[in-house]
Formats: sequence, structure tokens, C-alpha cells
Amino acid sequence: MGVGSYPLLLLVLIIYLISSLGTGIKDEPVAPIEALNVQKIVLTDEGFTLKVLNSGPDEATISQVLVNDAFWNVEFHPSATIGRLAQTEIFIPYGWVEGDPYEIKLITANGLIFSGEVAVAAKTPVPDGNRVAQYALIGFYVGVIPVGLGLLWFPFLRRFSDRGMQAVLALTVGLLFFLVIDTFEEGLELGAEAPGVFQGTGLVWFGALLSFLFLLALDQANERKGSASGKKIAYKIAGGIGLHNLGEGLAIGAAFASGEAALGTFLIIGFTLHNITEGIGIASPLLKERPTWRTFLALAALGGGPAIVGTWIGGFVFNDTLAALFFGIGAGAILQVIYVIGKMIVREAGKNGRPAVSWTNFASLTLGIALMYATALFVSI
Repeated sequence: MGVGSYPLLLLVLIIYLISSLGTGIKDEPVAPIEALNVQKIVLTDEGFTLKVLNSGPDEATISQVLVNDAFWNVEFHPSATIGRLAQTEIFIPYGWVEGDPYEIKLITANGLIFSGEVAVAAKTPVPDGNRVAQYALIGFYVGVIPVGLGLLWFPFLRRFSDRGMQAVLALTVGLLFFLVIDTFEEGLELGAEAPGVFQGTGLVWFGALLSFLFLLALDQANERKGSASGKKIAYKIAGGIGLHNLGEGLAIGAAFASGEAALGTFLIIGFTLHNITEGIGIASPLLKERPTWRTFLALAALGGGPAIVGTWIGGFVFNDTLAALFFGIGAGAILQVIYVIGKMIVREAGKNGRPAVSWTNFASLTLGIALMYATALFVSI
């Protein structure tokens, strides 16, 4: 055993002594410290099934359950006592009415109250073949089709001069800048809803930082082998946008799973309009190349296909903690793409003896942000 292991052994010994002997302070806490999180509420013909997580420091026991302020007999699986970071399921035999709202309160043995809400009662969808196909079609409408339609602008964009191509790249930066802000906001909102023990908002920042650094290291490794082609950069843009569209699918799937079909339909229309501009950004690095139709199909699938996966996750297994992490990873990927395109603009401007931050590029960047903002007005989450 090496000398370097001694500090670790001493650390383990100290933690053991503190946990077994205590600190010597005998004061009892003024109030019990408990934290229960209702992870999911499943509605079936027989009633409600709640999946509850104990994110507090100690075990907690649920003594009573209320549905709309009425006490109700329930069944616990495996137990009413939940250990730290453990889960239990609560089955409530209740004749709910479709479309009605319900509030379910959990009262612990210490008298603390935790609640879960069903905004609009509707039977929770099960992942059968029909539902899986329906969600896949929704994701295809929201992701693949609008991105593909945006890519159809490629022949028109190729008519631009070098200065026009620079402006298109600046426009892409504006589009992506709006997306990265939007992605961070959505991730932080979900992270705040996640159980505190999992540090949901922290996961957004960690995911963004690590994905940005990972892609940056990968990009630098490729640069040592040769300069990155426009096709590679287009695939990077499509990948970053795809992660963002996965988040959009999460929102749509969660809306349908919670019974808010009207909201889900509105989101489909809004995101479809919103995502058409993304295809323009993906096509911009290809303006000096001659891509084949297979390249465009692959880019449309990479940029829009994750919306299908996101709709499945949101509709069947939505989880605030994982969703916050996904949004963070997506934001980091988009930031890295902005960095790469920014380098392209500076490099190309230097070759032509023009400033990278020209009035034309500034106007194009502003237009990109304005376009995304205008189309985002069709979306309300």
C-alpha cells in the first residue's frame, strides 16, 4: 500500500467516527427535515398511482393521503416508510373524472405536507405500438420536416457573393445564439423542478460545460489531422440543433401525457414554424461545397430526428432531472458550434481583407435573433 493512500484511509476513518460517535452536540432539531417528491402520477381506470421519491436526509413515513382535501385509503408498494433516496408507489383507488383537476396531498408522520397535482385528468398513455407510432409522427412533423424545408433554401443561398456568404454565417450565429439562450432557460426551469438532492440547475451548467469542452477537444483533434470541411461543420450544427429539438419533443410528449392535448397541438404548430429557420443555419457551411442529396437527408435526420426521441421520452418516461441534463448538454453543443462558426467568419474575413464584425454581419446576426424571436412567439409552454 503506497504512501498516497494514507490520506484516503484517514479520511474514511474520520467520516466513520463522525457518523458513529456524532459531534457531541445533543440539541434536537427544531423541526423535522423531510423532503418527498412526487415524481409521476399515473392515471388508470382503477385510480391514481404515485411514484414518490424521498430526497430528504432521513427516512420518512407517509401516514395519510388526501385527494382534493378528502382522506382516502391507499396501498403502498413496497412500504409507507421510505428510506433516503428510496422510492415507493402509492395506489389510490379513486373514480376520477376526465378533464377535472386533482390535488393529492401526502401527510408524513411528523405532520409535514407534500403534494402532487393533476391539472387535467386523462388516462396516462401506455407505450403500445399505436402510441409509439403516433409520437414518432409528431416528432417527424416537428423536427425532420421543418429542418428539411429550411435546407431547401440551399440553392438560393449559393447565389450569394463572398460577402453574402459571410452574412449567412453571421445569420446562423444569430439563430444559434437565440437557441442557446432558450435551451438554458428551459433547462434551468426543469432543473428547479427536480428534487433538490440531484442539483438540477447544477446539472444544466455541468452538462453544458462538459459537452462544450468535449466537442472542443474533439474539434482540435480533427484540426491536427487537417482543416475541418464545411460538411463536418454542418453536421456539428445539425447535432447541436438536434439536441435542442430533443428538448422540444420532451415538451410536446409531456403535454400529451398529462392530458393537455390542446397545448400539445399548439406546440406542434409553433415548433414546426420555429424550426424552419434551423435548416438555413445547417446549410450555411456548405455554400462553397457540392453536397449530395444523401448529405441533406442525413442532416435533416440528425437535426430533426431527436425530436422523435424526445417525444417518446416526454410521453412515456419524462423525468425533470434527466431533462435538465439533456438541455444542458444541448446548450453546450450549440455554444461550441457558435465558437466554430465565429472562427470561420474571422478566418474568411481575414482572407478577403474585411473586418469580421462588419455592419453587414452585425445586421445579419441581428436578423437571425429577430427571426427566431418572431417564430418563438408561436410557441407557448
